[in-house]
Amino acid sequence: MSVVNTLGRRKTAVARVYISEGTGKVTINKRDVGDYFKTPVLLEKIKQPFALTDTVDKYDVVANIDGGGVNGQAEALRLGISRALVEISEDNKPLLKAEGLMTRDSRMVERKKPGQKKARKKFQFSKR
Repeated sequence: MSVVNTLGRRKTAVARVYISEGTGKVTINKRDVGDYFKTPVLLEKIKQPFALTDTVDKYDVVANIDGGGVNGQAEALRLGISRALVEISEDNKPLLKAEGLMTRDSRMVERKKPGQKKARKKFQFSKR
């Protein structure tokens, strides 16, 4: 098996994911996953696709992540890993789709409108 290349996005975060057969080593922006994502919740999000498909410690992941915050980056990486696992084996798709890992979360920050304080908040109204 050669290297499988996929892309994952969430808000403004973009994760380019490269998966190859290996021992389960995850490298993000040339750093170990434990150094990059400190909280256990984010590490669990990244491991979720592997746990669902029983492929823990079977693939090495190298990812380049750009933009967004830590949570958006973790979810972008999770989508990229899920897409790569489906590309490797089509049998993984129903398992991942049932958990909602194959859907790109399209929610983005609403833009600020002119004449308003924020996207929806208005300037204070004075009657007199």
